[in-house]
Amino acid sequence: MQTNSQNFTSIPRREFLWRFGGGLGGIALAHLLGRHDLLADLTPQKPRAEFNGGLHHRAKVKRIVQLFMNGGASQCDTFDYKPELIKRHGQKFDPGDGSRVEAATSVPGNLMKCPFEWKQYGQCGRWVSSVFPQLATCVDDLAFVMSMASKTNVHGPASYMMNTGFTLPGFPCMGAWISYALGGLSDNLPTFVVLPDARGYPYNQKGNFTSGFLPVTHQGVIIKASAPTPIEDLFPPASAKFITKESEADGLRLLNNLNREHLTHWQGDSRLEARITSYELAAKMQLSAPEVLGLSGESEATRKLYGLDEKATEEFGRRCLTARRMLERGVRFVQVWSGAGGPTNNWDNHADIHKELPAMTNSTDKPVAALVKDLKARGLFEDTLIVWSTEFGRMPFTQGATGRDHNGGTFVSWLAGAGIQGGVAYGESDEWSWKAPKPTYCYDLHATILHLLGIDHEKLTYRHNGSDRRLTDVHGQVIREILA
Repeated sequence: MQTNSQNFTSIPRREFLWRFGGGLGGIALAHLLGRHDLLADLTPQKPRAEFNGGLHHRAKVKRIVQLFMNGGASQCDTFDYKPELIKRHGQKFDPGDGSRVEAATSVPGNLMKCPFEWKQYGQCGRWVSSVFPQLATCVDDLAFVMSMASKTNVHGPASYMMNTGFTLPGFPCMGAWISYALGGLSDNLPTFVVLPDARGYPYNQKGNFTSGFLPVTHQGVIIKASAPTPIEDLFPPASAKFITKESEADGLRLLNNLNREHLTHWQGDSRLEARITSYELAAKMQLSAPEVLGLSGESEATRKLYGLDEKATEEFGRRCLTARRMLERGVRFVQVWSGAGGPTNNWDNHADIHKELPAMTNSTDKPVAALVKDLKARGLFEDTLIVWSTEFGRMPFTQGATGRDHNGGTFVSWLAGAGIQGGVAYGESDEWSWKAPKPTYCYDLHATILHLLGIDHEKLTYRHNGSDRRLTDVHGQVIREILA
C-alpha cells in the first residue's frame, strides 16, 4: 500500500487528472465534436474542383447538358447520308463479304432508302435530312461521331451501356461519375439533374440515372419540369395548414439531429448520408427551385425560340429551356430525355419510319437548335458541352413494309460547345449504314467528355469489390479529332 501511495504522489497533477477524469471526459468531448462535424474526417470528401484546373489537366468544360433520344434514333434517316442506299432501294441486302444478315426482332427485308429529302448545310457541307430543318442550320457548330456502335441491340442493355459503360445494371452512370469527381457548382441546386419525358421514364426506368456503387448522393435528381408538381415532396400539401415555416424548420432540425445521431452507428453507409444531404438540399431548393423552374421571367422571344407556343414542341422545349436555366444557376450535369420506354412514344420506329420518326423529330428539332443558339447568345457556349446521343441505330433494310429494326452496328452522336471543333465529322459507317468498320464505343465518347472536364478517364476510379472501377471499364480513347 505504501508503494502504491508513493507511485500516486509521483504522478504530476495534470497527468493524474487526465488519467482518472480525462478518459471518460475525452470520450464525451470526442462525441460532442463529432456531432458538430469538428473531428477530422478519416474519409475526406473531395474538394469542389476549380473550373480550369480540372482534376488531372486544364479543363475546357464547366457544365454539360446531354440530350438522350430514347429508343434508337435512325442514323440513316437523319445524319448518315448514303447514296448507295438510295441506289439499291428495294433490293435484297447482300453485304458481299459473306456476313450473316440478321435483325433483332424481325426477318430482314429489302434495302430501304431514306424517305426524306437530303441537303447539305453550312460551310462544312454536312448532309442532314429534312426531318431536322432547324438543327441543320447549326451544323457548323456540331462535331458528328459517325461511327458509334453498341455491343448489343437490345434497348435495356444498350441504354445501360451508353449511360454507364456496362450492359448490366448496378454501375454508376456518367452523371454520377462526374458528380463524384468534381462535386457541385452550387450549394442550392443539385449537381446532377434528370429531366425525363413527360410520357414516362426510359428503358431501365431510373436505372439510367443511378449512382451504382458510388455514394448515393451522386445519383440523378429527377425533376418533372412539365408536371404540376415538378419535385415531389418538396413542399407540404395544401391541406396541411398546421405546417408553418417555423414548425417545418423545427422539424427539420430535429430530424437532422436524429439522423446524425443514427449515422454515428452506421459509418460507411452512404444511404443515410445521402438522405441527410437530400433533406438539407431540399430545404435550400424550397427557395431556389421555384425561381429556376418558373419560366414567366423569360421573354416572349425566348419562349418562342424554344417552341413553347407550339403543341408539338412545348413539352420538350420547356425542358430544354429549364436545362439552360439550371446550367446558368450552377447545375453541373443536366440530362434531358426524349421518349418513354415501351413500343411507342419514342425513337423505336419498328412499324413505319415515314410516320413515327417525324413525330419525334418534330418535337425535338426546334428546341435543340434553340438550346445551341441560346447558349451561344448568352456566352455559355464557351464553357458548356452539349451531347446528343441514343442507345443504337436502325437497320438499312425494312422491318415489315416501312419500319426499321434495331441496329447496334452503327449510329450517330454529336457534340457541340466548349472544346469542340464545329463542322467536323469523325469516323464513318459502311456504304449502307449497316456497320461501322472501325467502331467508336461509349467508352471513347465518355473518355472524351471526361477529358474536356479536365479528367483523365484512366485515373478516375473507385474501389469496389476488390477492383478499381472506371466509367470506361478497361477501354476508351479520347476522340482528339473533334477537339478544338
